[in-house]
Amino acid sequence: MKTLKMLAAGAAFAATAALTGTATADSWDMPTPYPDKTFHTVNIAEFAKDVEAATNGALTIKLHTAGSLYKHPEISKAVRGGQVPAGEFFLSLLTNEHAAFGADSQPFLATNYDDAKKLWAAQKPVVTKLLDKQGLMPLFSVPWPPQGLYTKSEIKTVDDLKGLKFRTYNATLEKFANLAGAAPTQVEAPDIAQAFTTGRVEAMITSPSTGANSKAWEFVSYYTDIQAWVPKNIVVVNKRAFRKLDKAVQDAVLAAAEKAEARGWEMSMAETAAKVKILKDNGMTVVTPSAELMDGLKKIGATMLEDWSKAAGSEGEEIMKAYK
Repeated sequence: MKTLKMLAAGAAFAATAALTGTATADSWDMPTPYPDKTFHTVNIAEFAKDVEAATNGALTIKLHTAGSLYKHPEISKAVRGGQVPAGEFFLSLLTNEHAAFGADSQPFLATNYDDAKKLWAAQKPVVTKLLDKQGLMPLFSVPWPPQGLYTKSEIKTVDDLKGLKFRTYNATLEKFANLAGAAPTQVEAPDIAQAFTTGRVEAMITSPSTGANSKAWEFVSYYTDIQAWVPKNIVVVNKRAFRKLDKAVQDAVLAAAEKAEARGWEMSMAETAAKVKILKDNGMTVVTPSAELMDGLKKIGATMLEDWSKAAGSEGEEIMKAYK
């Protein structure tokens, strides 16, 4: 009888293994830089659920949000080094490694979702090749809403930005601030409110999402809808970790990633209108930028795009040729 029970248990285990595609369950730790309520994080949580459901629990993904496991600038390195199998980060944070990573953060190159999709289609093959050299593979990428300008007083011309302590989060925005005559200061999203409250920063360009999530109305009064660019986050996986998965589980991860990218773009578009409304409802003045301000900002953008094209070399040329 005992032998029969052991055989039955073995048969049940084999059936479960066949169903899940692997005899042992895997669990991945995945760091993300943004709080739980940020739509990017909500989307990734859905991705994790989809993976677990599609693999019948053969792969579970445990999220570590808001930089709790690794700070934002460390996430890509942690995935590359194999400390964690997967992670999310702001794509243009890698601009210091290669300018091509920052194509989507070039001011006034792609300022709406249609153009942003075209730019990602042009950028993705180049990004994939560059990440491959680092032992990484992109799973999906989701944009932020178009970036707007947050200030304590109304900004009517570029000259009004001169001398302001300006929050930055990547090398591209740091250069933008310098060209505008502002004083750049690196501040991550979870620290925005404190940075403004303590006087470390006085102005920023960021999405309506980050503005609403950080309760920008508590420290600034104006949101100028300049729609500067539509930057993206990217979710990547360590290729060694991915190759260790059973083929059926790999396929499930890729299918869930494709679904997450489509869902994330839809979420981003819905987010734009919803979060701008929240800014208004909480007393912020939402301003349509003056022609003079836009002319000045676009001149800065043109200078930056020229410099970026030189720095990005043949990879940048490939992106721009495909985009245009």
